[in-house]
Amino acid sequence: MKAVAVKPGTPNSVHIREVPEPKLSDIPNGRGVKVKVLKVGVDATDREINEALYGNAPDGDDYLVIGHECFGVVEEVGEHVKHVEPGDYVTCTVRRPGGSIYDNIGRSDITSEEVYYERGINLLHGFMTECFVDDAEFIVKMPLKLKHLHVLAEPMSCAAKAVQQAYDAQRRLQVWEPKVAFVMGAGQIGLLATLILRLRGLEVYTMARSPGPHLKQEIVDSLGAKFISTSETTPEELTEQLGKRPDIIVECTGSSKMAFKSMELIGHNGVVVWTSITGSDNTVEIPADAINLHWVLGNKLLVGSVNANFRHFELGIQDLALGELSYPGVLEKILTNPVDGLDNYQEMMRLLVEEKDALKVFINVADE
Repeated sequence: MKAVAVKPGTPNSVHIREVPEPKLSDIPNGRGVKVKVLKVGVDATDREINEALYGNAPDGDDYLVIGHECFGVVEEVGEHVKHVEPGDYVTCTVRRPGGSIYDNIGRSDITSEEVYYERGINLLHGFMTECFVDDAEFIVKMPLKLKHLHVLAEPMSCAAKAVQQAYDAQRRLQVWEPKVAFVMGAGQIGLLATLILRLRGLEVYTMARSPGPHLKQEIVDSLGAKFISTSETTPEELTEQLGKRPDIIVECTGSSKMAFKSMELIGHNGVVVWTSITGSDNTVEIPADAINLHWVLGNKLLVGSVNANFRHFELGIQDLALGELSYPGVLEKILTNPVDGLDNYQEMMRLLVEEKDALKVFINVADE
């Protein structure tokens, strides 16, 4: 069957190839689920893997099938699979267990091991192919009436985890009632985090560099949040205008400079969640003494959040459903750039690299 892959360590090696079709029996104990892939989303992770910034092939292979954001329909299930059946729409988690205690209790998203396993990213093949087989533990059912949001399930799981981690961590305060949130970055994760925070009743300010009007501003405004162009109003100026600092900042710009800037902006008893991955060797100068002083005296907290487990997928799908009811038709606007067929992988990669306004690029792999 066809698959889109890279040769890890070789820049710009993305290509199409034939790979063996998986079988239900590849998964032991009757727990296999075979999924026909309908759509696969791509993001900066796929672009950076193609640039050879990170990513490793599975043992025994010299290639890595990419794609970690999948949507498909179940074709077959093993005899011990109960929560999905043929014909169900599903997505699939990305990270797989290693050997740590966290991996053993279903929390591979916070593994304590240095080596991690992620489909389409590191040491495991991804979903950009015609079908895949996986253990039922990692298959997440999607409601029929959310099928039009398809590949948003995976990035939504990351946004859901980021916000949930903030609330979980703030239990340290016994009472925490955040009112104001900054979302740094208006890509797909930033927009989905904006939705989640609005659903929790917060006053949300979502920031990006380019001034509106444009699609990002339209989506933010439609979610009842406020779009801020940082080229017109800096985060510091916004804080002064509001007369208060934010209680929570979700940072998802992909810029280490903005990640550390968030530490300067957060208010007393506040929490900053970093979701950005920065793979280069940039350095920035920060007011280290001031940050240290205000963070200790202000009981502030920094949380790193990466990837998600099936519980976060389920939480994200719940918020997608509530978002559709609360803000009808808004989330579908994030799905900006479809590409038809695996053979058009070069156009997919061109959009990722060249189209700065592309919020979500995805491949239509097959019809139902």
